[in-house]
Amino acid sequence: MPDKQFPTYVPVAESVSARIRARIQKAQQRFHANDNIASFIEEGEFDELLDEVAEKMKGVLESLVIDTESDHNTQGTARRVAKMYLNEVFRGRYVPPPPVTEFPNAESLNELMIVGPIAVRSACSHHFCPIIGQLWIGIMPNEHSNLIGLSKYARLADWIMSRPQIQEEAIAQVAKLLMDKVSPDGLAVVMEADHFCMHWRGVKDNQSKMINSVMRGSFLKDASLRREFLSLIKLNP
Repeated sequence: MPDKQFPTYVPVAESVSARIRARIQKAQQRFHANDNIASFIEEGEFDELLDEVAEKMKGVLESLVIDTESDHNTQGTARRVAKMYLNEVFRGRYVPPPPVTEFPNAESLNELMIVGPIAVRSACSHHFCPIIGQLWIGIMPNEHSNLIGLSKYARLADWIMSRPQIQEEAIAQVAKLLMDKVSPDGLAVVMEADHFCMHWRGVKDNQSKMINSVMRGSFLKDASLRREFLSLIKLNP
């Protein structure tokens, strides 16, 4: 009696996103929308991830019954969207922080410093709609503080904002990053932004803005310092 023939088993290649996710879970770290996962991405995997996202985005377009074969406007849309998300809009999730040179406070500066307005662009993590706005940063240095270049405030803010975010958590992340980098006596961050999840959908209100603040150290304890900062950035104290 001839041997029974069994189909040859062909293992299915694990997706790059599954490999990255497995590393994160093994390290018992989270990978929320506004987390940075750059340390879990190995060399060459970013390009693989872009290919995977482009392929899955094509599936989304197909499920939306959009012809991506004969419509010249959407033939490359899936890959363009994938590149936009990974290289621009959500870049802050996939790349390490920008290099920042820190200088000692040689002159023992201890007066209020304000940087802003810094243009910021993000995306709402609820609907992936744009968040466009500006933020101001107030620093009260001490003799032990590290000073950083003016442009670095904008680069660090962009690194945090280039992720799916909600505004309240975004500026709290900016504040934590700057407290760690600068070690000031006090820190203030104020953000004002338009949310296109309100402009474009839902109530479709294109007039409302959101303004919120995070205060740390002396800005939290000293009401006069807080008023001075808010007065100088032209927002109501």
